[in-house]
Amino acid sequence: MIDTSDFRNGLSIILDNEIYTIVEFQHVKPGKGGAFVRTKLKNARSGAVIDKTFRAGEKMEQARLERKPMQYLYNQDDEYYLMNTETYDQIAVSKALFGDSVKYLKDGMEVTVIEHDGTVIGAEVPYFVELEVAETDPGVRGDTASGGSKPATLETGAVIQVPFFVNVGDRVKVDTRSDQYLERAK
Repeated sequence: MIDTSDFRNGLSIILDNEIYTIVEFQHVKPGKGGAFVRTKLKNARSGAVIDKTFRAGEKMEQARLERKPMQYLYNQDDEYYLMNTETYDQIAVSKALFGDSVKYLKDGMEVTVIEHDGTVIGAEVPYFVELEVAETDPGVRGDTASGGSKPATLETGAVIQVPFFVNVGDRVKVDTRSDQYLERAK
C-alpha cells in the first residue's frame, strides 16, 4: 500500500479495479481545511485520462507492472504478433492495446509490452522512430526550412506534417507520442 506522499510521475496504482498511471500530480495545501492532491491519471488499458483528487494521506494499492522488450513480427487482421527475443515465445496482442501509435509499427521493430499479473495490458512503440518518406509533394526551389509544412506518407502508412524541403526517400525522425516531425535522419 502507498499513500499520496509517495506519488510521482509514472507510478501505477489500482483504483476501482482499474490500473492507472500518474501522468501529473500536485500537492495543494489551502489556507482552510485539509491538504489534498490533484492528479491526472491515465488508464493503462484504455488510455483515457481522468482528473482525480485525493485527500492527503489517502492509501491505495500500487500496481506492479512489468515491462518487457519484444520484437514486432507481423499482423493479421487486428492481431499483432510479437516475439520475446530471449525465449522466442510469440504472443498475439490486439490492435487496441497499441492505440494510435500502431501506425508506426515496422517489421522487426522493438516494442515494449506491459504486463500486470501475467496479463498483457498494454503495448508501446518507441517514443522516437526513424522512417522513410514514401510519398509527398516534391520540394520547390525557394522553399525554406522555416516556411511551413506539407503532408507526407511514411513507409508504414502514417501521415505527418514535414517541412517543404523533405522529399520522397528521405528518412525522418518522428515523435510517436505527438505525431511530430523532429528532424531528417542521417
